Amino acid sequence: MSFDGSFTHAMVHELSQTVATGRVSKINQPYANEIVLTIRANGHNYPVLLSANPTYARIQITTIPYVNPPVPTNFTMILRKYLQGAILKDVTQAANDRVVHLHFTSRNELGDQQELHLIIEIMARHSNVILVDQGSGKILDAIKHVGSDQNRYRLLLPGALYITPPKQDLDNPFVGPRPDLAKTVRDYPNRDVLATTLQHQYQGLGKDTAAALATDLHEPGDVAAHFTAFFAKFDTPQPSLAISAKGKTSFTAFPYPTDGQNQSATTLSSLLDTYYQDKAERDRVQQQGSVLIRVVRNELKKNRNKYKKLQRTMAETENADEYRIKGEVLTTYLYQVKRGETSVSLPNFYDNEKPLKIALSNQLSPNQNAQKYFKRYQKAKNAVVYVTEQLAQTKANIDYFENIMAQIELAAPKDLIDIKLELKQGGYLRDHDHMKKAKKQRKQKISQPDRFTASDGTKISVGKNNLQNDKLTLHTAKRTDIWLHVKDMPGSHVIIHAADPSEDTILEAANLAAYFSKARDSSTVPVDYVPVKRIHKPNGAKPGFVIFTGQKTVFVTPEAKIVDQLAANNP
Repeated sequence: MSFDGSFTHAMVHELSQTVATGRVSKINQPYANEIVLTIRANGHNYPVLLSANPTYARIQITTIPYVNPPVPTNFTMILRKYLQGAILKDVTQAANDRVVHLHFTSRNELGDQQELHLIIEIMARHSNVILVDQGSGKILDAIKHVGSDQNRYRLLLPGALYITPPKQDLDNPFVGPRPDLAKTVRDYPNRDVLATTLQHQYQGLGKDTAAALATDLHEPGDVAAHFTAFFAKFDTPQPSLAISAKGKTSFTAFPYPTDGQNQSATTLSSLLDTYYQDKAERDRVQQQGSVLIRVVRNELKKNRNKYKKLQRTMAETENADEYRIKGEVLTTYLYQVKRGETSVSLPNFYDNEKPLKIALSNQLSPNQNAQKYFKRYQKAKNAVVYVTEQLAQTKANIDYFENIMAQIELAAPKDLIDIKLELKQGGYLRDHDHMKKAKKQRKQKISQPDRFTASDGTKISVGKNNLQNDKLTLHTAKRTDIWLHVKDMPGSHVIIHAADPSEDTILEAANLAAYFSKARDSSTVPVDYVPVKRIHKPNGAKPGFVIFTGQKTVFVTPEAKIVDQLAANNP
């Protein structure tokens, strides 16, 4: 389901019940298009997310952790200036549109009371978060500035008069059904056609909401009563995550008809956290890690091309013995070779005296031609050693950058900080001038690995990038702890903080190792485990690379619910 007007109606109701009358205690902008207002209400802190993300625009209470940038944006500073300590009086929706107004009252610098609206417009790529002074109707700031060159209907710039989005000539379904509803249902017995017709008559109906409504209206009984009962459910929601037979997921305010199964949630906000956690995190990583991804892709491309060239060079060195044989045959039969010839056929004493055709340079003497073949042989022979070393080094680089790419794909936004530091330390990413001074002032600390607790209470740590992996395995873990890693592919270092863990704990830790690896979506994944004392890092090896002996292997199928449970076990 999309975040349509009807779902917005239900979310506004939930926010009104939860955070209305609360006070703003914190304001952060962890991502370019997202604001988090921490509102203190009824003795609890509620992080309210307002996202103008083009793909995942929404408003909700979220429990997903985030990392703030070191320097707040201008928009964050404006919000803090006007809304820090403000009281949230009400949460309202514009008709049944995807526009939500957060009504605040606060004191200005002179101590006078002022009314402010923080408005979120959930409109795909046109989504925005706008702070408006209610008294003047003027915009104080917006998370996305929209000038006249982008929108002739209205400006979304500081100082401009706030104009509401263009109104649709559609009915608000929460006011009640149209008088001709029964006739419309009779005229369109096909559910899909009726659903499309309803979308053109009523405001805020997403495709699946319209389809669910059409299904209800085709049921026997009073059509108007079915309509009213359907929309009444949005005021007493039963949040549902629908999983279709094809595995596609969607969220709804209450269970819609589906060919799959429905999973319930306690609140609409927790439902959205479940639905968006992975999707939104991937999008945030793609946005924040775009530079890292480009650097790693370029390095991979460069090393893969180099590897192919080295393989071709190695193939050419396989002719080294042929050069030696031709040189020796020429030397033996020099008296039969005349200067100025371009080729000669001589008996090959290495192959039962069979004729061997040898190409010659007519500018060289017979002896010089023979020496030329010996030189080519020696060059090819020397190349074998060099190319073999280069192949190994280039393959190690490819493995390293494939590992980095896998870590970015699996990373949460907070994990990108260490990956960025690693690429800088490796010389693959340059510091900007203004960052060099900051780097001299304070050395960046490596973030902590993720913590989990096994069913029997044993502590488990998971490194999410190479710097974490090195620190965890080589410095933090005890020699008697157990180290785990998915076999023969990129993945996290996992440490069981126990010398003799139970079989169940090993399997749970193996699930973590498989889940936080490139094998996350695979089944029957092999995971090696071994005491930390058998782990060694070769001199000069890249971050995250270790070697080990004496390992045992278990096979697991990674499951997100096990990961969530092990995380929930933390005290």
